[in-house]
Amino acid sequence: MKAYLMTLASTFTDPTFLTYFLLAVAVGLALGFEFVNGFHDTANAVATVIYTNTLKPTPAVVWSGIWNLIGVLTSSGAVAFGIVALLPVELVLNVGSAAGFAMVFSLLVSAIVWNLGTWWLGLPASSSHTLIGSIIGVGVANALMGPTHAVTEGVNWAKAQEVGIALLVSPLVGFCAAALLLIVARLALKKPELFKAPEGGKPPPTWIRGILMLTCTGVSFAHGSNDGQKGMGLIVLILVGILPGTYALNMAASRESVTGLAKETAEMSSVFEAQGGGKILTGKDANDTLATFLKPQEKPSPAVFSALAGICDDISNRLRSAEGFQSLPAAERGDLRTDLYLVSKTLTKLDKAGKLDITPGVREQQRSLARHADLLTNHIPDWVKISVALALGLGTMIGYKRIVRTVGEKIGKSHLTYAQGASAELVAMGTIMIGDHFGLPVSTTHVLSSGVAGTMAANGSGVQGDTVRNIILAWVLTLPVCIFLGALLFAGALNVIALIGIG
Repeated sequence: MKAYLMTLASTFTDPTFLTYFLLAVAVGLALGFEFVNGFHDTANAVATVIYTNTLKPTPAVVWSGIWNLIGVLTSSGAVAFGIVALLPVELVLNVGSAAGFAMVFSLLVSAIVWNLGTWWLGLPASSSHTLIGSIIGVGVANALMGPTHAVTEGVNWAKAQEVGIALLVSPLVGFCAAALLLIVARLALKKPELFKAPEGGKPPPTWIRGILMLTCTGVSFAHGSNDGQKGMGLIVLILVGILPGTYALNMAASRESVTGLAKETAEMSSVFEAQGGGKILTGKDANDTLATFLKPQEKPSPAVFSALAGICDDISNRLRSAEGFQSLPAAERGDLRTDLYLVSKTLTKLDKAGKLDITPGVREQQRSLARHADLLTNHIPDWVKISVALALGLGTMIGYKRIVRTVGEKIGKSHLTYAQGASAELVAMGTIMIGDHFGLPVSTTHVLSSGVAGTMAANGSGVQGDTVRNIILAWVLTLPVCIFLGALLFAGALNVIALIGIG
């Protein structure tokens, strides 16, 4: 028995076992976040069809869950990597370290805790806001614990501002657009039954039912295609850090794509060398230079171009005779991804600063290199998509009632009409799809809840002040609370994970 316990203890303290154990826990937490997201956010999609008697609750949530699943499976991945772009560069590059694990655990636990708390209170808060607040908290804590203690270094504030504007504007768009759409519908559609509340449990006319089914389907699909990507991006980040030989690169990339990248980097290396004053930085010096430049407050310098020249030359040498990524030694794939990530993000930042080569043809080649690098690294495995799709879809079918009741009964002073439900959902569907197209995480909750309030205002029904005040309070508190939770959990997790011997 003693020998068995000693063997068991040695297993649990083995660094390799602990690494894979934490990998499993991290992936489980990411799927748990999407599961909670399903019943927290997707309740918005089914509230209108349930409260207009278009569908009974059970078939409504099953239908919505299926379309959430389809939305995840057909998503582009742009939102997934937009979320990753918010994370501190040094943690993204070292996600397999103690700090990387601490980052993943803290931001996911923080987001899950706040989502569950607001769900328990029946408040339709934003999962997007929750996750982004947690990410900012991790970035701030990481910066404060670093050598400079400068908060400006810990967060990609430009990207955070871009995402924050999208989250701030989306509820205003939802309120105004839904109200306007309802007014236009009144003027254009001479169908009095469309603007009436349901009578008892009686279902609406078939044509109205079809419209509401269509809008529910659209919102569910759009929600899956946007919100489902957040978990995917984090899971891929975790896999890249722990299993770079398998997940660091798109192993399905064609030989032509790989050799094309070798040619591009060889051509650009000499261009960057000239921009860097004829100097080349290589190895760790080059990587450190670009990683530092990618911190929000850093400005372009000749050393950045010298580092790009050296890294591009290294990439070209690695890939010149490669048959594809499979022909590269597994140990080199993680390093190659790091190089491609640094080149892509550096070129994107230089482009925004107007510091790329002034020659139009060369400038476009540099932009093309950034896009090509992203294409070969921003890859989401099919099993990750399927896992997230199932988690989100199953979550949709469970625990939806609290949020549905708030949206359907407690926002307006009168019962939701068919036209109000359709207007709110059409606006939500359109807004989310626009956000998906531009890679921005838009809040389904904010858009639809504010859309319902907008239709109540346009209809002259009025809104319930207590409910609206509580919803707005939850929206306002989400970011600061999750920033605090994310920072606190990161500091604690970093100490615990380092103590047990990871990274």
